[in-house]
Amino acid sequence: MLELHQLTATQLLEGYRAHTFSPKDVASALVAHIAQWEPSINALYGYQPEVFIKAAEASTQRWVTGKPCGALDGVPVTLKELIATEGMPVPLGTGLGKQPTASADAPPAARLSEDRALVLAKTTCPDFGMLSSGLSSFHGVTRNPWNLACNTGGSSSGAGAAAAAGFGPLHVGTDIGGSVRLPAAWCGIVGFKPTLGRIPIDPYYVGRCAGPMTRSVEDAALMMNTLARTDRRDAMRLPPEHIDWMDLALDVKGLRIGVMMEAGCGLPLDEEIRYHVEQAARLLEAAGATLVPMAPVLSRGMLDGLDHFWQARQWSELSKLAAEEREQVLPAILAWADGGARLSGVEVVQGFQQTMAMRRATESVFEMVDAVISPTTPNIAFPAEWASPTNDPRQPFEHIAYTVPWNMGEQPAISLNAGLSKRNMPIGVQLIGPRFADHFVLKLARQLESRLGLPMCLPMPVCDKSVLE
Repeated sequence: MLELHQLTATQLLEGYRAHTFSPKDVASALVAHIAQWEPSINALYGYQPEVFIKAAEASTQRWVTGKPCGALDGVPVTLKELIATEGMPVPLGTGLGKQPTASADAPPAARLSEDRALVLAKTTCPDFGMLSSGLSSFHGVTRNPWNLACNTGGSSSGAGAAAAAGFGPLHVGTDIGGSVRLPAAWCGIVGFKPTLGRIPIDPYYVGRCAGPMTRSVEDAALMMNTLARTDRRDAMRLPPEHIDWMDLALDVKGLRIGVMMEAGCGLPLDEEIRYHVEQAARLLEAAGATLVPMAPVLSRGMLDGLDHFWQARQWSELSKLAAEEREQVLPAILAWADGGARLSGVEVVQGFQQTMAMRRATESVFEMVDAVISPTTPNIAFPAEWASPTNDPRQPFEHIAYTVPWNMGEQPAISLNAGLSKRNMPIGVQLIGPRFADHFVLKLARQLESRLGLPMCLPMPVCDKSVLE
């Protein structure tokens, strides 16, 4: 029988309705569970267990009287540190510069509050959210619960670790190049990046999305009911649309699924990942889909151009800091962004134009297929102390070639666990659909999840004290 901290959000809501257990019971179990594991994985920021318990008690009273006040009343949730919550600062992974408290909840936090989800804590992220790593000059090292010597990926590093470790069922990350899907893959969970604007976010930016990070596709769909409501603070938001997100039925028969095994550039694909993704594709084929081999959508020029644009963007942020403050930023960030100071305006514009090239390439794919299946990451795991899978600031984005094109093209994409490697580390498989087809992508993911048939188990972290010293 599953313990309370292991239950999905849908299972928690069923238990609340049946009065099998209460939000306070769940909160108490979570606090005890977190006390056991958080010192090892360092996933949380702004964690106040007494405030969390008090909110759970109020939710319990609402359920006792038969008057829950929202669709997620009493369900624990975390939000990535970059998502503002009223009354807390937003350290941006560095804690540098002025640190005023946020005057209002950002859109994802506001929607969760409206539906009375219980905010357990914020979750950690690397400096400026610009590393796919659990390394932060402010938060320290966030470690992968499957193996404490390994990295979570990022930049939604704490969210990935918290979800994998069983720190509640619902977590919200942000993704501009893979920052929801990459830690989802390396931590063995579900990470959904919706169409740009489907989930309003503030501040908004080219390619930047908020998305659910959960242990099941059903819970990701449940979160979409809340997160996808409109908010005018996001000028890039999509028009309001009524979608029954919990309807996950789909007949796969007749679908054309593009199989994109090569990324076009970046790190070579690990053969264990290739095997698991090909097996996942064959499961869809067995259900009636037609598999279509596909060439990569990304080129070296596209990735390098985006790198130049992001370097300049990051240097503009670093230049706002005093010199002594800049010295406190992670060396990997400084060594990478320093190149932005030497780029000409023309080079920066040319770099930005590569985002348009990606948009054209990704959109054209769906003239031939209904969806795409690919690896999420090229590699399985890397050391917890590294800033990226290469640990080389001159090659910081060699691992995002499977994920970043869909940010720039704005298509919905989801990563789910395809199994474990020979060394017992998670392997992610990615599904992508056309722009605006978010519901379809969730449906397809649910079908693949059910056919994979993997048990929903939580890792037992390897507490090697020498790793933590």
